[in-house]
This record gives sequence, C-alpha cells and structure tokens, in this order.
Amino acid sequence: MGKLGEMGEVGQRRLIKSHEDLVIYQMAFEAAMQVFQLTKSFPVEERYSLTDQMRRSSRSVCANMAEAWRKRRYQAAFIAKLNDCEAESAETQVWLKFAVKCRYLEPEQAKALYSTYNQILSGLVQLIKNPKTWLL
Repeated sequence: MGKLGEMGEVGQRRLIKSHEDLVIYQMAFEAAMQVFQLTKSFPVEERYSLTDQMRRSSRSVCANMAEAWRKRRYQAAFIAKLNDCEAESAETQVWLKFAVKCRYLEPEQAKALYSTYNQILSGLVQLIKNPKTWLL
C-alpha cells in the first residue's frame, strides 16, 4: 500500500485527494522528466522518432493515470485507463532499450529508469487487481 501512496509516515492512512497524491503517479512524473532531460542529448536526426516516442510514451503514463483517476465512477473505464498506463510504461521500456543499443544512453542510466518503470508497472498491477479500493 505504501507504494501507491496511502500510508503516512507513522502508519496513519493518508487521504488521497487526487492522482497527484499517489506515489506511483509521482514516480511516473519524475521518470518522464528524466526521460525529457536524457533525450535532450539525443542526435537531432532522432528528434521526430526515438526522442519524440520516448517523451510521448513516458508522459502518457501520467496523463492516462490522471484520466483513470477521473473515471473511478466506472470500474471498467478505470481499469481500461490503467491498462493504457501499463502499455505506455512497457513502451517506454522498449524505447530505453533502443536508446542503449543506439548508444544514446549509457546502460546504467537506462537500467535505473527501466527499474523505475518496473516499479510503476508493479503499482499499476496492484491498482488493477484492487480497483474497488479506489472507486467512487
């Protein structure tokens, strides 16, 4: 539960008022910002391909999480948007692998971000498995 953001420092339940209060959202946002910073150094010929794809998919995780949060009235819609988050997270991981193979990213940089996306995916799976906790 702590990964999702509902436990406070002393084990007290923290009130989650918006998607931005979820630790998983905060992780995804920070990861997207890291992707943005790292892709600034990619070659200009990658601007409309790898750079754009990595930025788009990483940001989409956050955007879809915000949409999922607003669709909590309907379990199927909530889960569908969380599934979109999963897909975008996995897509970002694929782009990270391409960036390493193309030698645009150091393997250690990519490994750290890849690991963050694994944590995000794990949190998303937990949300999907327990949607009733979050429904309105």
